[in-house]
Amino acid sequence: MVAKMYKYRWQYVMILPALVLLFLFNYIPMAGIQIAFKNFAIGSSIWGSNWVGMSNFSFFHDLQFWKVVQNTLYISVLKFIFGFPLPILLAIMINEVTNPAFKRFVQSVSYLPHFFSWIVVAYILQSFLSLDGGLVNDFVRKLGGEPIFFLGSTEWFRPMIVSSGLWKEVGWNTILYLAAITTIDPQLYEAAKVEGAGKIARIRYITLPGILPTISIVLILSIPSLISVGMDQIYPMMNSANQEVADVLDTYVLRNGLQQGYFGMATAVGLVSSVISLFLVLTTNSISKKINGEGLW
Repeated sequence: MVAKMYKYRWQYVMILPALVLLFLFNYIPMAGIQIAFKNFAIGSSIWGSNWVGMSNFSFFHDLQFWKVVQNTLYISVLKFIFGFPLPILLAIMINEVTNPAFKRFVQSVSYLPHFFSWIVVAYILQSFLSLDGGLVNDFVRKLGGEPIFFLGSTEWFRPMIVSSGLWKEVGWNTILYLAAITTIDPQLYEAAKVEGAGKIARIRYITLPGILPTISIVLILSIPSLISVGMDQIYPMMNSANQEVADVLDTYVLRNGLQQGYFGMATAVGLVSSVISLFLVLTTNSISKKINGEGLW
């Protein structure tokens, strides 16, 4: 064991900064979990605060909390249904492009939105969808229709969130699948062509089975996000008009924790969410290993 560690000593040195950062920012802060069971206030010490048992978990009796859970699941399930298969489809389509220059162009264009912050995306949506001066509503007026208050509509908020998320992240999420496709032996495709297999058959019997391990791993890592839709996307586009459908667990924690000072309750909500995420990871990993023998561990 010692000889093996010495042999790969420089590799360990290279990953040491990442391990230190992981320990500092992911493991040490876990000491703050005890706030969920204490009466903590700004100015007091975590260690010196009084224990209050399970009283911070009273949000389970709050009807607003269950409405927030409903909103979270509704948006996250929609994002998963559309956001999980589309990168696979796009990666396969990009792989089938034969012109190298056009292929690089498509990849660059599809990756680009990922580097925009959600604040920038929110401003783009406002410029396109606002009532006064928005390009979409100007087009609707020219067609003789009535302008739509997209940014304040409870009906349009969820489609807007899902579609903007797809536009921003689908291209970036194809990277793993394109990398997996490059590991497939080209001779398999050549043999399939000799046997008379068309593109659809080659995709079905070679490409998809070849990237199935990657699909399984991405699926396992994606399932826990069903209870977290991302405050950085929701918060810039949430307002009093659409809050009924826009308020999710992340914004609920932000509002009760940082804005209203209920740190114990906010930590308790975060703890419950983390436990559920852990359960989802373990369950999905177990199911994946039973179905196709692939898992994270």
